[in-house]
Amino acid sequence: MEKIGVIGAGSFGTALSQTISNNVRNVFLYSRRKEICETIIKSGYNSEYYPNTKLNKNIIPTNNLKDLKNCSAIFICVPSAGFRKILKKLKEIGVNNEVILVTTAKGIEYPSLNTMGNIIKEYFDIEYVALSGPNFASEIMLDLTSICNIASKNLKNSIKIKNVLKTDKFKIEIIDDVIGLEFCGVIKNINAIAYGICEGMEINENARYAILNRGFNDTKNIILNIGGLKSTVDKYCGFGDIVLTSTSKESRNHTLGMLYGQRIIVDEKSSGIVFEGKNSIKAIKAVCDKYKINSVIVDFVYDVIIKKNLPKLAFKELWNKL
Repeated sequence: MEKIGVIGAGSFGTALSQTISNNVRNVFLYSRRKEICETIIKSGYNSEYYPNTKLNKNIIPTNNLKDLKNCSAIFICVPSAGFRKILKKLKEIGVNNEVILVTTAKGIEYPSLNTMGNIIKEYFDIEYVALSGPNFASEIMLDLTSICNIASKNLKNSIKIKNVLKTDKFKIEIIDDVIGLEFCGVIKNINAIAYGICEGMEINENARYAILNRGFNDTKNIILNIGGLKSTVDKYCGFGDIVLTSTSKESRNHTLGMLYGQRIIVDEKSSGIVFEGKNSIKAIKAVCDKYKINSVIVDFVYDVIIKKNLPKLAFKELWNKL
């Protein structure tokens, strides 16, 4: 592939662009913010996210989505809340049904309960590719060893995207469970919030890892009941991502949980931080209710974050259910 598009010049979109640029002629990196494009053009740096890492010269920043119209593949690296808006724009500019669309967002639309892949199918008659794994964008940007899973109902599309992404340092494993991969990416955020709440409350480590273990089991049960494979939760997009996101101080959803565990109210708009997990709590709770799935971890997080119950009381109720 000679021309690849990446939508979203945030931390993950920029990092993926850097990786992809090693394998293709040109990467068109779209940002809705004109000033980011201008900064990259002038300096070669996305100074807002990576002030110390210069972008490869074949990464072309653009503020015009039409520049991506004839790309062979387009990676959509925007938060789930803005995903549908991007798909509408891609349809409007005339992107054809032969393009391979790749979703990296880890969220579910609420109240429709659509995955990002479901939204793609509303606008394009294609078999998309979903990407997920235990990866912090900052490490991918620094070309540190990383690995992720991709899944599609079209194996040829998965192979093409693997070839676009893989390097000596960035490994790609193809799996065939699209539903499981997409939902693992969402549920792991809730597990991370649960673990963070417990850490914020200064719950002892024995109990915290018991909660993490229960979250892993609950994830398998949810995936199985919505039509995915339990074995997917054992993959990098499952176990690896759950553990990384739950325990690392760099995880935004772990941080979100800690702030609630400490009884600090979070104002996302003023902080400028997007917590995908918070946007997904209502959606996953609704999925569990729809399929009559019991998840004590989902209930715990829902009680603390959405219902704003006291963490200590919510934890006591959770512990009694284990």
